Amino acid sequence: MAIGFFKPIEQERKFLAVEKLNLIYNLFTTILVLIFFNRLDAPQSQLLCRFFILAGTFALIYLYTRFPSRATVFLRIVGQMALLSYWYPETFEFNRIFMNLDHVFASLDYNLFGCQPALMFEQVLSSDFWREAFNLGYWLYYPMIACVSIYYFFYRPKEVERCTFIIISSFFIYYIIYILFPVAGPQFYFPAIGEELAVAGPYPEIGNYFNLNPEITIAQEGKGGIFTDLVCMAQSTGERPTAAFPSSHIGVSTILLFLAFRAKKMLFAVLLPVFLLLCCATVYIKAHYLVDAIAGLATGVMFYYLTSFIYKKWFQRE
Repeated sequence: MAIGFFKPIEQERKFLAVEKLNLIYNLFTTILVLIFFNRLDAPQSQLLCRFFILAGTFALIYLYTRFPSRATVFLRIVGQMALLSYWYPETFEFNRIFMNLDHVFASLDYNLFGCQPALMFEQVLSSDFWREAFNLGYWLYYPMIACVSIYYFFYRPKEVERCTFIIISSFFIYYIIYILFPVAGPQFYFPAIGEELAVAGPYPEIGNYFNLNPEITIAQEGKGGIFTDLVCMAQSTGERPTAAFPSSHIGVSTILLFLAFRAKKMLFAVLLPVFLLLCCATVYIKAHYLVDAIAGLATGVMFYYLTSFIYKKWFQRE
């Protein structure tokens, strides 16, 4: 496998589907930066980052033209997927200029379920066993993405473009939603309004509060074992008051299950229990309201079929 990985292949000069997709998203968000230029904190920095992203994309394509192999194709795909770590937190830079909508979703959760599931869930299952199990599921989110993508690359290479396109395009759809609908989630909203209001409301509008107060209060810090600590560490370094509705963790994980089932039933069977733990974890650790989780499941199914159609219609190679 290693020899074949670096063996020269017939060169194709076309852009990969994921590269085209990133260029489109780059252009779309560049237009947003220009529209909201005077309302953003650091628009010059955002534009400069886009230049470097373009330069990096073309540099990897050039590397491929010089050394065409599966290894350089792999680098091109990984490079585009790695950019998600930049595009995600940047959604906050856009939505922080709009009014926060958490009061709508906190009220919806309470009116539908008669309580706040994000508060009750942890109280009902408060043992270290459940805390570690749910945090393990949550922590395995990105390894799940890597696992499915790598499986396709090595064992279903003719479908790897489709697989990675579906994953990245679904992320971008979620990111556009997050830009337009600023919902931070219970882990940000409940500390902002106080414990008494969080339990039973009323849930006040807080306007652009998070624009000036983006810090996170990590509810489970110091309460668990290794996976709880790993999730807390990730939250403290990379979390922003954005991306709560709908849950992309659940949505993308649902898409991964579809892709795994298509590729290998055993892979699907291995990922299914991780998926169930992750779904529970999104509410358990207060990253999402329960309505966010339900919407994540529904949109995950919808986005899988939508992005599959888009790929087949406009990006699939003959």
